Amino acid sequence: MSAATFTLNAQVRTLEGKGASRRLRRLEARIPAVIYGGSKPAQSLSLELREVVKALENEAFFSHVLTINVDSKPQQAVIKDLHRHPVKGMPMHMDFLRVDATHKITMRVPLHFTNQEACVGVKIEGGEITHFLADIEVACLPSKLPEFIEVDMTDVHLGTTLHMSDLKLPKGVEIPVLALGADHDQPVANVHARKVATTDEAAEGTAPEAE
Repeated sequence: MSAATFTLNAQVRTLEGKGASRRLRRLEARIPAVIYGGSKPAQSLSLELREVVKALENEAFFSHVLTINVDSKPQQAVIKDLHRHPVKGMPMHMDFLRVDATHKITMRVPLHFTNQEACVGVKIEGGEITHFLADIEVACLPSKLPEFIEVDMTDVHLGTTLHMSDLKLPKGVEIPVLALGADHDQPVANVHARKVATTDEAAEGTAPEAE
């Protein structure tokens, strides 16, 4: 669904532990990371903070197969975990999972809601839209991983709820949880009547406070 590509340049990290990680961040402007999975052993890495921050600005970074150049040798991987500073929000540590082109991967991808202003339930029938999910978990081969799943709201009428099973998925992409049965078919969004304040509620909102 997208031609975007992402490459990060990594170095093998030999010194581990909290003290080494703090020095790495403070003195070298790099962050610790690990890459694991596939037929290779896990490797401790370090990444340039500036390069990571720039990549994180793009939502698509989280739902793409990435190229991690480990000492100039490329490895294909997806991001599995990201730790940020609780106050500053800066990336502190990253986990990457190697991918195999012949094996399916499971990833969370964002939902993009489109044509909301043109939605028949809003434009003609006077309703409003509520979103229940911001992303979903999908399974597919790495080459089929979508950047996002589009949720077209154009023809959704007032009183209608869209569920996971209503989503139009790209070929080769599936939602694993749906295989567990109808009870797992979560709502994605609905169009419902706008809430109108009653006369009593309006009066309560404007009445002077008792002394």
